[in-house]
Amino acid sequence: MEGKALKGCPIGTQTFEKLREGDMLYIDKTEYIHRMVHSTNTYFFLSRPRRFGKSLLTSTLKSYFEGRQDLFEGLAIEQYEKEWTKHPVLHFDMSTTKHSDEESLKMELSGKLTDYEAIYGKSPADQQKVNQRLLGLIRRAYEQTGEKVVVLIDEYDAPLLDVIHEDENLPKLRQIMRDFYSPLKACDPYLRFVFLTGITKFSQLSIFSELNNIKNISMLEEYAGICGFTKEEMFGQMMGYIDRLAEKQKYTREEAIERLTRKYDGYHFTWPSPDVFNPYSLLNAFYDNKIDSYWFGSGTPTYLIEMLRKFHVRPMDMDDVQVYSADFDAPTERLTSIEPLLYQSGYITIKDYDDESEEYTLGIPNSEIRVGLMRSLLPGYLDRKYIQGQLTIANMYLQLLDGNMDEALRLMQTFLSSVPYCENANSEGHYQQLLYVMFSLFGLYVDLEVRTATGRVDMVLKMPDKVYILELKFNKSAEEALRQIEVKNYPVRFQQYGLPIVKVGVNFDGTTRTLSEWIISE
Repeated sequence: MEGKALKGCPIGTQTFEKLREGDMLYIDKTEYIHRMVHSTNTYFFLSRPRRFGKSLLTSTLKSYFEGRQDLFEGLAIEQYEKEWTKHPVLHFDMSTTKHSDEESLKMELSGKLTDYEAIYGKSPADQQKVNQRLLGLIRRAYEQTGEKVVVLIDEYDAPLLDVIHEDENLPKLRQIMRDFYSPLKACDPYLRFVFLTGITKFSQLSIFSELNNIKNISMLEEYAGICGFTKEEMFGQMMGYIDRLAEKQKYTREEAIERLTRKYDGYHFTWPSPDVFNPYSLLNAFYDNKIDSYWFGSGTPTYLIEMLRKFHVRPMDMDDVQVYSADFDAPTERLTSIEPLLYQSGYITIKDYDDESEEYTLGIPNSEIRVGLMRSLLPGYLDRKYIQGQLTIANMYLQLLDGNMDEALRLMQTFLSSVPYCENANSEGHYQQLLYVMFSLFGLYVDLEVRTATGRVDMVLKMPDKVYILELKFNKSAEEALRQIEVKNYPVRFQQYGLPIVKVGVNFDGTTRTLSEWIISE
């Protein structure tokens, strides 16, 4: 079988040397590296979500600057490079500093410096401060080798993310990191290249107070595909893996591509931008030969959940979000809205851009993220009935696949009557959001407050074989809800889908806190 000849998928492998020597699958990103290292800039910063290939990119830069020409055989950069100069490289992986307090963070930083001081020595004049030790290291590495130094800092913001919502701890840890990074500007004469990666962009005033010449390539069009896999890369170098998955799951090739695209595609880090697939999820899908929620299932960061609560984010607030360019550079530690953090963390992405207004439209990239986010938000609506609620939602989905909206709503009615009292359960908006979360967990298209020529539809649910238009009322009647759909002629807006349209009027009762009645009209 063709699949037996495929290279291994590098699950968890973030070291370029190990990947190349192990003859694993590698999607060639070395053209981007050549572009960076031969530009007029020395300092670079790249923001991308977790598990998006930042560490592998950093490791690739390390191998390049160590002059490891043998590892780049057959890659794009080989045709450009004529001389492979070996530079001293200081590579700091800050992922080991997560969940640190002040003392443990200082110890971690000290340990990282000690490793390189074993190579380049330590001067008594450096004393014990991390900034003085880093400054001394860079100078000695330059003096001892005769070559300018390369500094690579992966996940520079790792020690700060867990305390981003803590007014007391964040300033303390931020000051420690600011001290650590401070020598980079003073060492400019000794530096060949400086590269930092992270999830968030902390304001330069907070951490990089002197490093004001760093080039942020995160939203530059020429670096849009530097991390993750573009559709062109997938179709060009991964068709064998797609075919193997399709054979295993009994899909056609077209079905496999459609499912992979719906589940993992949809990221844009600038506009215009190629479609970018989540690399972690895609590689895991190829490794397991099945489509599952890998990236979201690998752990939703605590800081994100805390920030969602802090900003009282409603489920519908994460789609069709309008922001301006300046919003992307908002200091993360002084956020006035959560959209920049959701974007940087990979939970929403760029969907469109308007040149005249200079306004970006952001939204959830794909079904993996949509389902994962809604599952995270569901407990806030269901309290202790969360597990039972998931079973109800699964049964509702099966009923809808059979075209039985009536039974799906009956299941919801029975379940909601058992959910403990919620203070917010006294408005149409509460139940609209709850329905949105539940329907989103189906992994299908669902939208709220959809504009038409005559008004706004409360909810639209697009199934493979039909489109449901739902109008919701609170302490009124299902008949009134259905009449609004018909009087305002909402279905005309959705005839473009070429599918049968089903009108659903629903009323929620504030006393019983569940559906009291509904009318379905086809």
